[in-house]
Amino acid sequence: MTTYSAARLQGISVFVQAVDAGSFTAAGLRMGLSKSAVGKSVATLERRLGTRLLDRTTRRLALTVEGAEFYQVCRRILAELDEAESRAASRRQEPAGMLRVSLPVAFGQRWVMPILVALAQRHSGLQLDVSFTDRAVDLLEENIDLAVRLGTLAESSSLSARALGHQHSVICAAPAYLAARGVPHDMADLAGHDCITFGRQGHALPWSTPGPDGTVVRHRIQGRHRISDGEALRSALLAGLGIGEATTWLVGEELRSGELVGVISADSTPSGPIHAIWPTTRDLAPKVRAAVDALVDAFLPVPPWEDSRLVAP
Repeated sequence: MTTYSAARLQGISVFVQAVDAGSFTAAGLRMGLSKSAVGKSVATLERRLGTRLLDRTTRRLALTVEGAEFYQVCRRILAELDEAESRAASRRQEPAGMLRVSLPVAFGQRWVMPILVALAQRHSGLQLDVSFTDRAVDLLEENIDLAVRLGTLAESSSLSARALGHQHSVICAAPAYLAARGVPHDMADLAGHDCITFGRQGHALPWSTPGPDGTVVRHRIQGRHRISDGEALRSALLAGLGIGEATTWLVGEELRSGELVGVISADSTPSGPIHAIWPTTRDLAPKVRAAVDALVDAFLPVPPWEDSRLVAP
């Protein structure tokens, strides 16, 4: 492995600054060096490389072909070094200050809030400001440090994201309801049942079943009831109000205990990713980094709510 001395790295930095500034004089002013010191540093670099990097004139500096290629590589390396130093420094800092978080209502209360509470208990300087909503808030507009999103993300150059796993859903009902109304074995059988759909922005979300070759088939359901809150949907299913589709993070415990029973398919169906998102910044604040790391540790590689043992009656 090649050893890079401080002098070698300094020579590369001086060369990049000279190109960016447009002259040895301007580069010297930026770096606190004399014009001659900048010129000597670049000349030493050229001798070591055995090639001319800059064509000098009395008015300007011009990159040679070799110099242009070398400049692009050096600039990227220096930027990566700066980023590495910033990350290392931020990890040494204690998470502190106000952490403003936006969470989806049911998922946030059930799974994210306990992680944030534990994080705040470990770091006495950290303050939580947590809001709950199922709408996609504008993080920059509403001054949010961190959000958790369910479903596919829209592309945005102003936001960074970390995957936290995937949701899975299952069509299920209470045993008492199935005993009274019968067990549906395919989607066509639902025509004779009371279906409970989940509402969002005035519309019922489609249900999903596993399709051939790992695909997912979406079904529009004409439900008798529509509920727009996850915990309320769970309560209605447990009460035997009807058959509904719910995520395993919402009803996984009830499926394992037998309080709810999966129907139509013995397997859960992928129903969208889960992400932590935050405004893109060069130096991620320690409080945000600590929260994201805590979520990753809790949800990956296997989330605590996930269980594939969903057996149809």
